[in-house]
Amino acid sequence: MPGSNKPGWLRQRAPQGERYEYLSDSLRTLELHTVCEEAQCPNLGECWNGSTGTATIMLLGDTCTRGCQFCAVNTARTPAPADDDEPENTAKAIAEWGVGYVVLTSVDRDDIPDGGAEHFARTVRTLKSLRPDILVECLTPDFRGDLAAVRHLAASGLDVYAHNVETVDRLQRRVRDARAGYVQSLEVLKAAKECGVYTKSSIMLGLGETDDEVVDTMLDLRDAGVDILTFGQYLQPTPKHLEVTEFVTPEKFEHWRKYGEEVVGFRYVASGPLVRSSYRAGEFFIEAMIKGDAAKH
Repeated sequence: MPGSNKPGWLRQRAPQGERYEYLSDSLRTLELHTVCEEAQCPNLGECWNGSTGTATIMLLGDTCTRGCQFCAVNTARTPAPADDDEPENTAKAIAEWGVGYVVLTSVDRDDIPDGGAEHFARTVRTLKSLRPDILVECLTPDFRGDLAAVRHLAASGLDVYAHNVETVDRLQRRVRDARAGYVQSLEVLKAAKECGVYTKSSIMLGLGETDDEVVDTMLDLRDAGVDILTFGQYLQPTPKHLEVTEFVTPEKFEHWRKYGEEVVGFRYVASGPLVRSSYRAGEFFIEAMIKGDAAKH
């Protein structure tokens, strides 16, 4: 979107800085993809310039088999085959960065029998063997509703199982690929939670949802056992994607944060115009929460 169309609270400086350059060069050398770049995340500069530098690593290549109307990631019916060495190579690279919390995500790979669940799981197992202390969040596709694949990944040793419902029920078919679905996403989250891990989801605002629909979605997510929720402003990545219906104010985002924590009962809600499902400030809070819970036991 042209920058002049955005409210002041959505304006971000172009990524720059020594740490940003280091991490960018490191990722290129290792041939790793990040959702930060592929999805044009507005927080890229902030996250990559942190004291340790954090990036959300995208497994299974950079080409998705689905065509959601909000997402800028490349799409194709038959992406290149997954790199069988990627789980081990990715885990080794992350272990060397010395970060305490990492997010692994991927494109949808409906061309792979288990949707890539074992590819995720191998990465988690290898990373945990190299760095037992690291906390791992996996932000996953829905694996076509294959709950056996969901449970397999949830049992791999990860700490947070994240899957995004993206929007309210009414807008699902307009926003997401037809192979995705509201109920299917809720079932994925519920199945993961039943495996005893922390669960997390995310909602984009500004797509035409009503307040009542947002409340209903929050209640459905909580009923599915979701612990952590994020709200962010939808931004149109290219003219070919869905247009923004509304720029939600920071005050309204704060309202949803309080409502989610104080009324609905989520453990943590990160809510703001520039918040994304993988969000550095949120990861710091989740890390403290997980370690605090472990200390109690």
